[in-house]
Amino acid sequence: MYIMKCSMKENFSRGHLTNYGNIEISPSIGVLNYGQGLFEGLKAYRKPDGRIQLFRPEHNALRMQAGARRLRMPSPSVEQFVEAVKQAVLANKRWVPPHGKGSLYVRPLLMGSGSVLGIGPAPEYTFLIFASPIGNLYKGRESLNLLIERDLHRAGPGGTGGIKSITNYSGVGIKLTEAKAKGFTDVLFLDAVSGKYIEEVSSCNIFILKDNVISTPATNGTILPGVTRKSIIKLASDMGYQVEERNVPLEDLLNADEVFCTGTAMVVTPVASMTYKDTRVEYKTGNETVTHKLHATLTGIQTGVIEDKLGWTLPIN
Repeated sequence: MYIMKCSMKENFSRGHLTNYGNIEISPSIGVLNYGQGLFEGLKAYRKPDGRIQLFRPEHNALRMQAGARRLRMPSPSVEQFVEAVKQAVLANKRWVPPHGKGSLYVRPLLMGSGSVLGIGPAPEYTFLIFASPIGNLYKGRESLNLLIERDLHRAGPGGTGGIKSITNYSGVGIKLTEAKAKGFTDVLFLDAVSGKYIEEVSSCNIFILKDNVISTPATNGTILPGVTRKSIIKLASDMGYQVEERNVPLEDLLNADEVFCTGTAMVVTPVASMTYKDTRVEYKTGNETVTHKLHATLTGIQTGVIEDKLGWTLPIN
């Protein structure tokens, strides 16, 4: 894993690689007591010729910087972030699965590692990257069956829903567990103000298709600006679809032709059904859908099967 540290009044400078293992921490560090922490997620892919490449890592770096500003933390520069990811992947290159068999998931963390017993910024910060091989998580799963949550909200205006704060994810666990116990795949949350608009699934963005229009909730501070989300918006626009980032009413979701979710782990996964109260709505899925076309195009670029004409991939060896 890769580790780099700095104090509150300094900038990150040079990090180092070390063997993966436990880290020693104080019980009074900022991340444990006040949740001053961020994480990112990206993948390294092996191409058909055996070489390894990353997908748009600079956007993960920029998103971490935005989150660090919100949580009052120093953050690595884009160049430092990308170089650290490259070093971590190269040090773990034997764990990158063969082409088509999965990817190396890379997890950068930024956390307040200095001791602090009052609410405020920690005096020291740690940037850490570790990695793990994963399979194609959604390979073989044809689609998702989502439950719309009416009472608990994932994020509210002025909060941290628009950054990848560690605190965003533990709160949804209770509803996700309940939904899975009922046979659903995941939970879709509504906006916290009116409860009339869709926002996010527990760990991914959502899109709807109606006729030739693809819509997704706007990133207005409560929606995470996903790298996969951004990529799909570009690909869909290039394919000739009208793409809208807007407030998406629940009614539009229930009347859509197709629905799909996007994210680093999720990639592009179709939604087969949506359940709201006692109403279950089903959507078109299969190889002839727009969702399938977008998935094939995105994964083709990520894995080197399709030529990258957009400059999104970064070879690292």
